Amino acid sequence: MKITFPHLGNTFLAAKAVFDGLGIDYVIPPLSNKQALEIGVQYSPEEMCLPFKIMIGNYIQSIKEGADTILIVGSCGPCRFGEYCELQMNLLKKLGYNLNFIVLDYPKDIGLKELFRRISMIASGSSKSTIEKLRIAKLGLKIINLVDDIEKKAKLLAGYELKRGRCKDILNHCKERAAETTSPEEMVCVLKNYIKKLDEIPISKSKEPLKIAIIGEIYTIIEPFSNLFIEEKLMDYGVSTVRSLTPSWWVKNAALSPLKLNSINIRTASRRYLPFYIGGHARECIGEAVLANKKGFDGAIQIFPVGCMPEIVSKSILPTIAKDKNFPILTLVVDEMTGEAGYVTRIEAFLDLLERRKNSVLYGS
Repeated sequence: MKITFPHLGNTFLAAKAVFDGLGIDYVIPPLSNKQALEIGVQYSPEEMCLPFKIMIGNYIQSIKEGADTILIVGSCGPCRFGEYCELQMNLLKKLGYNLNFIVLDYPKDIGLKELFRRISMIASGSSKSTIEKLRIAKLGLKIINLVDDIEKKAKLLAGYELKRGRCKDILNHCKERAAETTSPEEMVCVLKNYIKKLDEIPISKSKEPLKIAIIGEIYTIIEPFSNLFIEEKLMDYGVSTVRSLTPSWWVKNAALSPLKLNSINIRTASRRYLPFYIGGHARECIGEAVLANKKGFDGAIQIFPVGCMPEIVSKSILPTIAKDKNFPILTLVVDEMTGEAGYVTRIEAFLDLLERRKNSVLYGS
């Protein structure tokens, strides 16, 4: 068994650390890029959304390196992502690839017993003891949290740093260094070291940077290639950003969902505008917009792929929130045809709007 998985932001670092610790053979596909997208577009149904196409590109690039088992997370409900595993299995089979799929889904949808069975399929390739496997899994969860903490800190501090670009450099170096490690223990040490480096960055607390919440469909806001690296672009502009939907959030949300203790703040905030789960992360998108306004953010940017049904519903609700709260929200819809020039122009125009609003409040002009 040689496992691979699609890219989803920095989750590959935690997966790498766990597989290294367990001694399981794996292939990490190249970071999502134009070539992966072109492969996905070539073989995927035209009407499928951008995440599906990029994932197909990830798989085929890994298959060429010897991968025979694909690990993905699932999603039951109206969102088409819940059917990805079946559709992708059939597509790859038609292309002549005979692969195994291991789908990790919410325990409330498949039951704890079935979830543990699927996890044991992954661990079956390891000769480690059960206690050692549990210890490594715990380190994997720790790494997910550490990486998310580093990203959050770097993207928030980007608006306050005295030397523009320092946070971005440290974040990129951190990812590169973490990817070079050969054990989960080594990766934990590397990540902790970079947290210290971020703490040492000279900042000015007197600065009043724009603060923007990144909301929308979970794949396109977590996977930077799919959103044309919007968070890095905003760091270059000296903007502080916060994104609540992260891999560590997904793990915590999945673990607490059977007890209905998941994302209580988001559910409370979204109740007035979208009191039900309708698939995908539409309710989270609405709740995060409300919470961002409550926390004093200057605006929010919603990102989702063309044809994403839950986010189309969110998009229709967000203008009401923007009007009720006097809170600017920009919506960006992406697919394989999205041009970077027009995309950047819209972002810059939105930043100009937020800057003018902020200055009128601060200086009364």
